[in-house]
Amino acid sequence: MSLFAPLDRLIVPAPDPARIGWLRDWTYAHRGMHRDGVPENSLAAFELAVEAGLGIECDIQRSRDHAPMLVHDWELDRLTGISGPLSDYSADELAQIAFLDSEHKLARLGDLLDLVDTRVPILVEIKSRRRYDIEESCRAVRDALAGYAGRHAVMSFDPRVSRWFAEHSPKTVRGLVVREDEHGMTQQAWQRHLALWIAKPDFIAYHVAALPNPMVAALKERGFPVLTWTVNSAATHDTGQRYADALIAEGDGLA
Repeated sequence: MSLFAPLDRLIVPAPDPARIGWLRDWTYAHRGMHRDGVPENSLAAFELAVEAGLGIECDIQRSRDHAPMLVHDWELDRLTGISGPLSDYSADELAQIAFLDSEHKLARLGDLLDLVDTRVPILVEIKSRRRYDIEESCRAVRDALAGYAGRHAVMSFDPRVSRWFAEHSPKTVRGLVVREDEHGMTQQAWQRHLALWIAKPDFIAYHVAALPNPMVAALKERGFPVLTWTVNSAATHDTGQRYADALIAEGDGLA
């Protein structure tokens, strides 16, 4: 047993099964069901996911005027023919920008909610980084989700997101995203457990490359839904099936 496990039990209460059970019932299309000609986080990719009977995972960046936009990157360069930070543009300006080599344009979270219209569940990942006003993004997402009747949850690598929603939108299901490699900020065990204690999430979304994992196994045993990402191959699909409750998948991981 991990030295941190007793503290996890003391600090982080198990979620209400009635609130979170649905998370285990779906496979989630990572950034939509994107492929050649259908960009990631585009409305077209999300519609394909709905048609395939998949839940949806999407990313949120904030525009200059604080609208939640369906984009993964901080910069526009990789996804569009425009260079520079997404936050330099208003939501209306971004909605006129097309994805690279595509007729599909950037969209708002509200556009996705209108498209899905409660048909499948939605996981909303709120992007964050050091010295970023994450509370402004949380408010923008909360306001966009207000009144939406479909199943949905928010999640982030930043444990402050889950904590913010617990305080300001307690009915919203909230998760902590965790990775252990050099690309994240939780390489050490104490960092991962500290993030858990701060977040007090309803579920966890763990990097598939770090499974199996004693922390994940202990949370799963206590009733926390365990999602895993990015499942994109037969091997990662097998790992996810063995050690997690639900997959966030793309490409060959959806086969």
